[in-house]
Amino acid sequence: MPIKKLTILHTNDMHGDFLPTVTEHGETGGLVRLSGYVNKVRREEPNTIYAVAGDMFRGSVIDSEYLGLSTIDLVNVLNPDVATVGNHEVDYGLAHLLFLEKCARFPIINANFFVTMNNTRLFMPYLNLEVDGLRILFIGILTEEVLASTRQEKVIGTFIDVMEAAREVGIICDNYRTSKTDLTILLTHIGIEEDRKLAEYMDPRWGVDMIIGGHSHTFMDSPEIINGIPVVQAGKGTGQIGRFDIEYDTWRKKIRNWTWQCVPINEETAEKDEVMEELLERYRSETDVKYRRVLTRLKRKLTHPARNQETELGNLYADMLQDESSFDIMMMGSGAIRKEELGPIVEYQDMLENTPFDDPVHMVEVTGAQFRRMIMHILRDEAWEGHTEFYQFSKGVRIHYKKSTHELKELSFRGKPVTDDMRLTVAMQSYHYNNFEEFLGVPFEEVRKNRTPRIVMSSLNNIVEEYLTLHQGLDALVEGRILIEE
Repeated sequence: MPIKKLTILHTNDMHGDFLPTVTEHGETGGLVRLSGYVNKVRREEPNTIYAVAGDMFRGSVIDSEYLGLSTIDLVNVLNPDVATVGNHEVDYGLAHLLFLEKCARFPIINANFFVTMNNTRLFMPYLNLEVDGLRILFIGILTEEVLASTRQEKVIGTFIDVMEAAREVGIICDNYRTSKTDLTILLTHIGIEEDRKLAEYMDPRWGVDMIIGGHSHTFMDSPEIINGIPVVQAGKGTGQIGRFDIEYDTWRKKIRNWTWQCVPINEETAEKDEVMEELLERYRSETDVKYRRVLTRLKRKLTHPARNQETELGNLYADMLQDESSFDIMMMGSGAIRKEELGPIVEYQDMLENTPFDDPVHMVEVTGAQFRRMIMHILRDEAWEGHTEFYQFSKGVRIHYKKSTHELKELSFRGKPVTDDMRLTVAMQSYHYNNFEEFLGVPFEEVRKNRTPRIVMSSLNNIVEEYLTLHQGLDALVEGRILIEE
């Protein structure tokens, strides 16, 4: 037959979203039904490939308790055909990631993650899969922009930007894409904006047919076609899965027709996988004993619907950390708050899953002029596309910004305008401290001259746990600390 059918399933940014969400309409998501859906499609469509576009780790106590080993165990049951490295794959350290790779019963690829001293790649850059006589070349891509957590590991790096990554794709295609290659797919974890750029840089002679991405948690109704290349992503978690259904003409060696959809994972679309359910229950029962204790009861459910706006949970966390502290302002990274809602009952595991990056908190001193530059950098145009660092500010800060004119109409602290010569002590987690200049737009050495920075909290979650335990009925409102005018 000259026409062959191929189905490609893909997920990204699972982030420990192992358990289903239970609503009045039934269950949605969860590994048990996700695995059930993958198994069903594999039965119905023998020519099926399942790909994972990075960030399997973090977000669940089941993951953090076992430093990702439980996640690898669970994903082994999902049995993907190929996966690529995401930025959170290095959260437990580079050496540990290489150990986890040895525990994986599926191939993990990446073309541009390397040891800087001798330019040795840490992973296989590509994978050739054969399905019913079709030969599919997958190439894994990760860029330095998403690897801020590895800045302290000087012996590793990635190609600097998307253009360099594109050149690497060209090198691999020139060397490993042969006349037998039917499809070439980029499996990326760089975010939708960078995927768009990457597609633009693709030389048609390289034969890249599609880009399957992750990192920006982008939910899509349909693919974006850029430079003739479909670019897709499947949101985040386990509540949905991307699906390509492809008709391939083996005589002309080209795709004759394709469709793509983002399939919801729920009781109607997916059965349960009993093997996955048994393994997951084993991990859950072990962690429940340790983590299912109540810390507090909030006045009501508090929300964190988007990273690039002031939120209730953002204000709560920033205020908790600033309360009775030695610094003026807590800048809480919006991305460090992982749940979209919390409460009213808050268990220990809820707290850990909401702020899984339990690093130290550093204090720096900045002038009013430097603080203004920091705010302007945070609020640059890219912030509204959702892929830059954004912050939640503790009480006393008021920011009024007009997007159309790039005008900071108000910057005040405790009711007084922030003047250039004012001195403010500002606190932030290690991740942001270690990437100060990139995230905040002010050279770190310039700030260091004001006062020697110091660690003011060795553990963010130690402070949060104690505060939640001692305070019942906490509430937080969106009160205009960050006012964005179009």
